[in-house]
Amino acid sequence: MESQRSFLLIGLALVSFLLWDQWQKDYGPQPVQPAATEQTSVEAGNEGVPSSVPMSDDIPASSNEDVPGVTPEAKPNAARMIHVLTDTLDLQIDLVGGDVIKANLVKFPLTQESTETYSLLRPTDGLYVAQSGLIGRDGPDANRSGRPRYDAEQQEFVMQGDTLSVPLTWQNADGVAVTKTYNFTKGSHDIALTYTIANNSSQTTTFQQYAQLKQTTQVPDGGNMFMPTYRGAAYGTDEDRYEKYPFDDIEDKNLKVSTAGGWVSMLEHYFVSAWVPPQSQTNNLYSKLVQNQYAIIGFTGTPVNVNAGDTVTVGSELYLGPKDQDTLEGLANGLDLTVDYGILWWLSKPLFALLQFLHSLVGNWGVAIILITVVVKGAMYPLTKKQYESMARMRNLAPKMQQLKDRFGDDRQKMSQAMMELYRKEKVNPMGGCLPIILQMPIFLALYWVLLESVELRHADFFLWITDLSVKDPYFVLPVLTGASMWLLQKLQPTTVTDPMQQKIMQFMPVAMSVFFLWFPAGLVLYWLVSNIITLVQAKLIYAAMEKKGLKSK
Repeated sequence: MESQRSFLLIGLALVSFLLWDQWQKDYGPQPVQPAATEQTSVEAGNEGVPSSVPMSDDIPASSNEDVPGVTPEAKPNAARMIHVLTDTLDLQIDLVGGDVIKANLVKFPLTQESTETYSLLRPTDGLYVAQSGLIGRDGPDANRSGRPRYDAEQQEFVMQGDTLSVPLTWQNADGVAVTKTYNFTKGSHDIALTYTIANNSSQTTTFQQYAQLKQTTQVPDGGNMFMPTYRGAAYGTDEDRYEKYPFDDIEDKNLKVSTAGGWVSMLEHYFVSAWVPPQSQTNNLYSKLVQNQYAIIGFTGTPVNVNAGDTVTVGSELYLGPKDQDTLEGLANGLDLTVDYGILWWLSKPLFALLQFLHSLVGNWGVAIILITVVVKGAMYPLTKKQYESMARMRNLAPKMQQLKDRFGDDRQKMSQAMMELYRKEKVNPMGGCLPIILQMPIFLALYWVLLESVELRHADFFLWITDLSVKDPYFVLPVLTGASMWLLQKLQPTTVTDPMQQKIMQFMPVAMSVFFLWFPAGLVLYWLVSNIITLVQAKLIYAAMEKKGLKSK
């Protein structure tokens, strides 16, 4: 029993350390670099951008007056804005550059029961926009005089059927025409962007697609020590499927990677914006910090030559929406890993799949959490049984262990040899009570990240006062009940510890865990409470069977 409690303490310390360590990495204070170093990194920042991108303060060939939200003069006026509304997205597109500067997620309210929808992209109140265009020798965005001004047939586009296309047109004096088209599909947060380039000039022209996400680095992350959520950039390559690239890293060193396929993104708790270039081509991923306050991550594609009289089409994908694993997995290799389960992703993914399946049967995420707890605890019952039986045998050996101590005194070598011989003779494994605890800790952590990261649990109702399983219990009923269940488990599993300090620590554990759980998502606390209740029932059954075998359980 003492070994079980020791490992429980170790497990609690491990969980606490991992949460604290992750919080420090993502949100803790960062070391301040000397002024000279900061100046050097800013000045040297341009070398991280692919050479095909002109070295300006912002996007290729742009001036600050064309960048939304940078200066008062830059705020787009109504004449250059078009509005797009589908069943999933409410967008604003700036005709100067053809950028998506505002995106609200129609099916995701800002807060529970709110009429206001969640704003993913925005030109003001914390700049966050999706920019794109054509650079290269003849690209309209490579013009130093400013970004291209596109034309649109109308200012309002509303989806009426299953698809919607929003074409923007531009033409230069030489007869080169570009149609930049955003294509929407009903029920989807994925936008297909295409450029149709018609070369009506007398010579070959060269273009290169680029796209990037730009966001202020001053936006609060919204997480806390008990719910550490990442806010920043991320990318994927053919070698590294998923890599975080925090704003601090962008400030220190620009990204410069050439890869087959790949993707770039900006992440927040439940939502993601991502550019996915053509996966069959080689693309260059880059990042940049502008004006010491705006982080950019983007890609440039393979240069395209368009012969005189020819028409060529290039394109990419823009995803603006929730971290839906199935959808993201279909867009690009590793994009689904933006649902960040950490090092235990290999365990969290099947657990989430099981949770999804159970939800499809019952239609309630709280009930699904209860069912997955029953399944997990049921699967681990044989190990749990061995754990309790092993601890009972260890307790029954206590008198003989005391005899060995009295016999060998301080001779540790002989004492150790005698103990091993006693364990062998009595067929007792001293580590038999530890294995189930060691196995349960990864499952607990994996489920923690599933319940923390899965957007499906955002605003998910359970019953009565628990209307959102992704946030803490508003009345702290579940944490209190969890603490009470731990206290009952402690009483059911008496210890022979005689040291007063250790006894106080053990008695304080249920209170300490209850305090921890005050800030945990209600779904996670529900899992832990149900797990404790099942453990109580299993312990009663195991003890009863042990008594019948003549093996003392206490």
